[in-house]
Amino acid sequence: MAVKLGILDQSIVFPGQTAAEALHNTVKLAQLAESLGYERFWVSEHHDSDRLAGSSPEVLIAYLLARTDTIRIGSGGVMLQHYQPYKVAENFNVLAALAPGRVELGIGRAPGGLPRSTKALQAAETGKLEHKLTELQQFLYEPAGEEHPLAGLQASPLPSHPASVFILGTSVASAELAAERGLPYVFALFINNDPDAARQAFDTYRRSFNRSAGTNPTAILALSVVAADTEEEAAAIASDLLSVRVTLASGKTVNVSTLEQAEEFARQAGESYTAEVREADVTKGTKETARSRILELGEAYGVEEFVFTTVIEDYEKRARSLALLKEAFEEHAVSN
Repeated sequence: MAVKLGILDQSIVFPGQTAAEALHNTVKLAQLAESLGYERFWVSEHHDSDRLAGSSPEVLIAYLLARTDTIRIGSGGVMLQHYQPYKVAENFNVLAALAPGRVELGIGRAPGGLPRSTKALQAAETGKLEHKLTELQQFLYEPAGEEHPLAGLQASPLPSHPASVFILGTSVASAELAAERGLPYVFALFINNDPDAARQAFDTYRRSFNRSAGTNPTAILALSVVAADTEEEAAAIASDLLSVRVTLASGKTVNVSTLEQAEEFARQAGESYTAEVREADVTKGTKETARSRILELGEAYGVEEFVFTTVIEDYEKRARSLALLKEAFEEHAVSN
């Protein structure tokens, strides 16, 4: 199995750090990922947070493209429901014109923040994500058609190699959207660690995939991974990572990292809530243990591409984890 590996970095501001230091570490990780031979490096979108510095993936992507040479750089992802598709297309068309073939545009459904930031971002009435995605895809490739209210409108410049579009999600609904559009699909197991949900999403994606555009299904699994030189070190690093599932009285659900975030989310939403605290689903261990587990997951879900997120406070240990993982897969490939 020809495994492809990528990295998602969330620009986490760990205790004692500044946001500038967190962003600088993201730049260093992108350069490291390129030197190690990773396929892609993605950055996330989070708002109104002291803990996460990456609020504008487009801006960060531009800087990362300028500080690297060959690795694909992308968003994991842009929260399209907040924005007008035309402006998103303009941003990514500029990026793709500057770095042809290296820009990837992951689209996410999650708000990327608590209710307060969502209200601030959505100053005007927003349409359905499906409709916005249709408009975005059009503007990435050509001017608006005659059926559009602004026929002829162009998201300049139109690059020779437009950004590749991916759908990110944690449910069957996102899988159905990716399948309908014939787009690559990324399931975030590090957010929703329900194996049945992941299996159902991937099965739905493959079964419903629309091949009319000449594309084939591309299924990618995003997971949290911690690799270290010993099993004990990896376990210790991963021991503090939690996943908190918040359910509001209205039925809306969201995943956060702490009970404090759960409480604040409910307060801003103005609703009562329940919270389920679970140990985060982290693939951890030595490089051999981590590789074995990753391949098991690949076989279980039928995927050959992975994106890793590595939440390790110590930068050198985080870099070591990424190096060990790449080393493990390269050694396995040579031995076979």
